[in-house]
Amino acid sequence: MSTSASTVIGLLEQGAQDATALSAPGGVPLTYRSLRKLVSDTLAALNAQGIGRNDRIAIVLDNGPEMAAAFLCVCAGATAAPLNPAYRADEFEFYLTDLKARLLVVGRESSSPAVEVAHRLDIPLVRLVPAPATGTGSFTLEFPTGFATRRAEKSGAAAPEDTALVLHTSGTTSRPKIVPLSQRNVCTSAHNVSRTVAFGAADRGLNIMPLFHIHGLIAGILAPLSAGGEVCCTTGFNALKFFSWMAAVRPTWYTAVPTMHQAILSRAAKNLDIVRASTLRFIRSSSSSLPPQVIRELEETFGIPVIEAYGMTEAAHQMASNPLPPGKRKPGTVGQAAGPEVCVIDTEGNPLPSGVVGEIAIQGENVMPGYENNPKANAEAYARNWFRTGDQGVMDAEGYVTITGRLKEIINRGGEKISPREVDEVLMDHPCVEQCVTFSVPHDKLGEDVAAAVVLREGAQASEKDLREFAAIRLADFKVPRKILILAEIPKGATGKLQRIGLAQKLGLA
Repeated sequence: MSTSASTVIGLLEQGAQDATALSAPGGVPLTYRSLRKLVSDTLAALNAQGIGRNDRIAIVLDNGPEMAAAFLCVCAGATAAPLNPAYRADEFEFYLTDLKARLLVVGRESSSPAVEVAHRLDIPLVRLVPAPATGTGSFTLEFPTGFATRRAEKSGAAAPEDTALVLHTSGTTSRPKIVPLSQRNVCTSAHNVSRTVAFGAADRGLNIMPLFHIHGLIAGILAPLSAGGEVCCTTGFNALKFFSWMAAVRPTWYTAVPTMHQAILSRAAKNLDIVRASTLRFIRSSSSSLPPQVIRELEETFGIPVIEAYGMTEAAHQMASNPLPPGKRKPGTVGQAAGPEVCVIDTEGNPLPSGVVGEIAIQGENVMPGYENNPKANAEAYARNWFRTGDQGVMDAEGYVTITGRLKEIINRGGEKISPREVDEVLMDHPCVEQCVTFSVPHDKLGEDVAAAVVLREGAQASEKDLREFAAIRLADFKVPRKILILAEIPKGATGKLQRIGLAQKLGLA
């Protein structure tokens, strides 16, 4: 990769001057020429206020084109730290303190609890003022009076090894860890995604992913822009609006997490005219495993390939992916290495042969240099230069990787180890089941036992007994859920993913 393609500014040079970079349903398109000027003007404004390369700017904005543009502008010459706008005050206090943010960017009229927290922490507040007449996503920044004390020490465009983006791990089982991603990390990953799905200037993506998460930032925004394509930025996923957006925008692709795909499928029959007129050439899925049943239904509904990929924050998103046709797609796998080297290792970090279950590990230019100020986590995360993903899996003779479970999610029932995903896939075969997540519940004698939460298809009827009997035919007795909850909706994380860890507590079973 050339030096220019290893920075966000270099990446944005790919688009033709008058081609559309960012758009929104009903908005005035923002051309690449205008986007590049916006980046240049924003960096100049930040530099004049003493903010430059590697200075951290927290961003709390709703999903949409301004958030996408702000992310691009900030990480082009500083460090972007996007935060979930839905956080509570105590969460903002933790993240803003942990990040050591130099600025907080919020919307012009924002009353987010982050505003009060920033005042309390003495973090300067910058208001983003949309300028839609210039093009969707365009904006100016309003700095507090008298903020600037000197020009930035490191001004101008970021270098490849500068930190472009800072995110936190989910912190489901431990304190969230800071993941610093360099310009080279994020641009490498963007190019990896682009190559995998053959992005070109004619592609138009419909972004429905949240832009405080690695999936949306890299696959949704940076990857298509690296090929000179267009990104249509929505306000976030909305199953009721998805098909009207499809009809208005006429995208060539979209990427989402499994729960979003399932919600789209549930409404497809009511929008058959739009489905039949679809201009999609592929659908992408990542962030968690997409049940093979859902892949089949998506492909049958839309008549196009579904590309399942595998990513994580520490790898700046993509690690493996199924290929586009004529390449072979293997439902139930996350495909082959698609950028970094991918290996299955034993507990000592030794590569295992194909067909042997172990821990999935990676190395490559998209992988973070290490967790920030966390030597213990780094010592645990790396083995012989391989980064341990924490996922259990197996690689076949053709290099296709199957994730058998998250190591921390494996259920230990009296010494018997159960992969929740295996149980998920069995229950998903039941004709009445639309969604399923298997998880552990405490057990007095066994330590842990198996439980599952399911959502039934609209109009379908099935009892817990029906589902247990169905599972018992297909699973060993110790794997059959002792408790199956039939719910209207399964609690999800901030990005729309189903989360196994902590679900027992959320559902009152622990």
